[in-house]
Amino acid sequence: MAHKFLGHFGNRFARSAHRQKNSLQSTRPAPDSSQLSYAHGISDVPLLYQTVGETLRKTADRLPDQDFMIFREQNVRRSFSQARLVGAGLLDLGLRPGDRVGVWGNNYYEWVLMQFATAMAGLVQVNINPAYKPEELTFALKKVGVRCIVTPKQHKHCTFIKDLVETVPEIALGRPGIGRVHTYKLPEFEHVIVVGEKNPIPGAWQFNDLINGVGSDAKRLLEETENRVRPDDPVNIQFTSGTTGFPKAATLTHHNVVNNGYFIGLRTGWNKQFNRLCLPNPLYHCFGCVIGVMNAVNHGQTCVFPSQSYDPVKVLEAIEMEKCTFLYGTPTMFIDVLSRLDEKKFDVSSLKGAFMAGAPCPQALCEKLVNDINAKDIYILYGTTELSPVVSMSETEKDAFDRIKSVGTALPHVEVCKMNQNCSTFENYNFSC
Repeated sequence: MAHKFLGHFGNRFARSAHRQKNSLQSTRPAPDSSQLSYAHGISDVPLLYQTVGETLRKTADRLPDQDFMIFREQNVRRSFSQARLVGAGLLDLGLRPGDRVGVWGNNYYEWVLMQFATAMAGLVQVNINPAYKPEELTFALKKVGVRCIVTPKQHKHCTFIKDLVETVPEIALGRPGIGRVHTYKLPEFEHVIVVGEKNPIPGAWQFNDLINGVGSDAKRLLEETENRVRPDDPVNIQFTSGTTGFPKAATLTHHNVVNNGYFIGLRTGWNKQFNRLCLPNPLYHCFGCVIGVMNAVNHGQTCVFPSQSYDPVKVLEAIEMEKCTFLYGTPTMFIDVLSRLDEKKFDVSSLKGAFMAGAPCPQALCEKLVNDINAKDIYILYGTTELSPVVSMSETEKDAFDRIKSVGTALPHVEVCKMNQNCSTFENYNFSC
């Protein structure tokens, strides 16, 4: 839908700019284009018109022996051959295209597996913040009509199943290993799937049973369903931070996340070089699942997840052991990691760059990244969840110290415009955009 929207946006902008130009002629000369608060990422590289599943399959066919994802705490190195089995298993439960599947928890292998399995099956994955308490969880499940939820039993202080039972008490009445549930409070809610448990728990399907029980009929149904999935179909719902109240649900399409990941990687030249990405960022956030995972899958990179929840020492261990070349994070995360660098004399000589977003990068931090760990290829990214998420990022032609002075330039095919409440374009006389 984004490509259609941009065309409409461009037409509306053109009409608005024309009206504004006429109104200004009597007071002052019309500004040249460099003075308008408008930018367009012009590119001769076309947008991809393919689904998330097609993107994964093309890269897997091209690089059949590569480990796309490494989850160090789970000792998992996989190329997602299981994703199709999980997708078939979800359809076998009775889920159908368009149904919402909540994924709750920290960074674990099954989370990313679900990201691709739901996409292949035409389902919509709903990213649920692992920090949510029962009240927030109830809101999220009800807001978007989640029909199925996938979650671990617990992780550290996060008691997912306990909080889920508090939200849906009927779960506790179920038989072990049977995850079908009905509750008047959430009429769409029907299935609970638990990850990582050896023994069945009441009211929940076992994730491994979901895979092991797939038969030929379910596989055939997946193939038929996947052939009907289109790039403009919704694939992911992400909740914003909720600074003005309850979180807002942003729906993204295959077209959104595939192209955002694709053009981020093109900007960095990752279509021409192999990298191992250290990803401590949470997967439920777009920084993890799009800037990280979709970028990597588009360009055949490997994602290394140091731990299920953020741990700066495990980040450094992952860089040393897996020979990571790029580190992802917010400025605060980078500061934290650098402060632990001398604890065990970690070898981070494989690093050559960093992906940073969420806040401006201070000059002092940039100096430490360049001088202490040789991360000279620093990229600053800017965007919002609703925009898939990246709007602009640094350009490779500039050095690190120039890159941190701004959020870079608009990505290809992205239009950026600052407008007033009447949809008239501001002129850049008193401020820059």
